[in-house]
Amino acid sequence: MPHILKNSNLEIHFDFPEEGYAGSRFDWSGKITRVIFEGCPITTVERTDYEDGTHLGKGLYNEFGIDSALGFEDAEIGGWFHKIGVGLLKKEDQEYLFHKAYQTQPARFKVSTTPFDITIRCTSEMVNGFAYVLNKKITIGESGWVIDYTLHNVGQKAIHTDEYVHNFMAVNNESMGCGYVLEFPFPLQPERFGETLNTEQQVIMGSNEIGFGGTPNDQFFFSNLSGGEDVNATWELHQHEHKIGICERGGFKTNKINLWGWKHVVSPELFYPIAIQPGKTTKWSRNYTVFRID
Repeated sequence: MPHILKNSNLEIHFDFPEEGYAGSRFDWSGKITRVIFEGCPITTVERTDYEDGTHLGKGLYNEFGIDSALGFEDAEIGGWFHKIGVGLLKKEDQEYLFHKAYQTQPARFKVSTTPFDITIRCTSEMVNGFAYVLNKKITIGESGWVIDYTLHNVGQKAIHTDEYVHNFMAVNNESMGCGYVLEFPFPLQPERFGETLNTEQQVIMGSNEIGFGGTPNDQFFFSNLSGGEDVNATWELHQHEHKIGICERGGFKTNKINLWGWKHVVSPELFYPIAIQPGKTTKWSRNYTVFRID
């Protein structure tokens, strides 16, 4: 049964680590499945054409190491490597694919809750010299919530990876369209982007904002929105028909921001770069606010 943090404005729904989603991609600790603001849902699901949600994203699922999981290169075929926040995955070939369904050995999880927060500890095994302890705490406030991360390197080798929240956003399940505007605190220069997928040209670039000419039937994707420059890790989404704004502010700079979406969802992604020597720790946070707009 999902756990809910709530107050007069917000409801934040969670699945505990071994409930709900059981895939090998997204972090199992603190799976935020749904957020509701003043009775209006502001998150959605990865896909609407599948009923089995145990292997698909939703809400504010996050992921470590989308490009290469921890220790993948060190593992032999048939051996095991880490997916932080999930456990051990079995290596079947030489290329890591984030969307592949890998055989999984779950990590060890411990959960503690209060009426105002939830804390999850994820402890890994030592495999090929890699091991970690991840602590994640989600705290609800009057008009938002904070996600605090602490990642300890308790292994023998350095940890080099990254983490982002996928942010499956939609206000009141409204399709993408002219009612949505997504703003960033830096100029958008499409010629400096990495990958661009916008086949129907329904996604419209402004000077520092992204809008929609209509509802895209095809998926869209843009990588490296800051052109590789270090920028404040922030985005702000406005839905003008429902007069709701949503903002994520990371407590860090980033040089990697991606945007994915479809007709029913928009997902701005702020990547936190991670480099931890053995015996060391890194901490970071993500602060979300929800508000009314004119």
